[in-house]
Amino acid sequence: MASGTARYLRYVLFTIFGLAVVYFISSSSSSRPFVPADILNGAPVKAGTPAADTTSSVGVTPSDLGGLPPATADGPRMNATFVTLARNSDIWEIARSIRQVEDRFNRKYHYDWVFLNDKPFDATFKKVTASLISGTPHYGEIPKEHWSFPEHIDQDKARKVREDMAQRKIIYGDSVSYRHMCRFESGFFFRQELMLNYEWYWRVEPSIELYCDIDYDAFKFMADNKKKYSFVLSLYEYVETIPTLWDSTKKFMKNHPEHIVEDNSMGFLSDDGGDSYNHCHFWSNFEIGNLDWLRSQAYTDFFESLDQDGGFFYERWGDAPVHSIAAGLLLKKEEVHFFNDIAYYHVPFTHCPTGEKTRLDLKCHCNPKDNFDWKGYSCTSRFFEINGMDKPEGYENQQD
Repeated sequence: MASGTARYLRYVLFTIFGLAVVYFISSSSSSRPFVPADILNGAPVKAGTPAADTTSSVGVTPSDLGGLPPATADGPRMNATFVTLARNSDIWEIARSIRQVEDRFNRKYHYDWVFLNDKPFDATFKKVTASLISGTPHYGEIPKEHWSFPEHIDQDKARKVREDMAQRKIIYGDSVSYRHMCRFESGFFFRQELMLNYEWYWRVEPSIELYCDIDYDAFKFMADNKKKYSFVLSLYEYVETIPTLWDSTKKFMKNHPEHIVEDNSMGFLSDDGGDSYNHCHFWSNFEIGNLDWLRSQAYTDFFESLDQDGGFFYERWGDAPVHSIAAGLLLKKEEVHFFNDIAYYHVPFTHCPTGEKTRLDLKCHCNPKDNFDWKGYSCTSRFFEINGMDKPEGYENQQD
């Protein structure tokens, strides 16, 4: 009897001890701060580097190009949203993009998403997208005046231009809807009623891929480091689509010298101090940017000057060179950022981060051989050069 009682007491004591150990381990693991991978691997901690935490997941940005300080570790989310221009027929392509963004980034932050369409969104589009987004989705219909020919456009002249471009097989040369899209993205998406609620935007297109984890708040990084526009891919524009865009730009510069900032990025846009355009532009299907800048008097004057010249319809001006020229002239060089660590694909180009350690730390699944950054048709090298930035280690191996 005594031995049985002793065994029972030992069992109770072991049980209590085991429960205490489990409680201690779970408590300590949930309360200890997140430690970046480079610290775990024995790398020294930089002075002034704030520790990230598991609640915000906002830590040191893996992209240390240019010696930028990290995003602030603590604090509320930014007043920001994703924004997508899509048709109802794009549903499964945009569903793929949403999963990419949610899995790699937004599941940690739950930012909103604004969808815009020149037609009403149908029930299927809303049901599917809402089920995938961790933030709050919003759906807006574009006003007709933002998706139509302005009154000053000569419709007959515009039609003849489209016919000529079709014969010359210029990409989207005969498309009316593509021209409306380019004009809308250049001058109106940020003026939509739903967008007026936000200060920052991240543009997402159908059928994109994000190849790496994004373990910090990219919006907060932009704000903390006083950035207003960012990109991951840059290249030369089709010359045939913008023959007079730079002439219109020079007219704007002459009429509005007050908007042209000192220490701008003219060297990215021109090889001869502004006399001609070298056709370099940031690929605008990926952008993280500041909406207040796009709604500023400087950008408004720039867009309206271009719009009056009619090149969206008399040629085929794209929103990418329009945004890029504006960023290059109306912003200081240091206000434009290249996200090496945000790996991205939009047919046919890939940005895969340069640097093996970066790719491994961020759990990337892109092939570095596909990286477009250092190829001959990319303008990213020029961006590095005008900003006096050292190119990331290993870029030489990706130039062919």
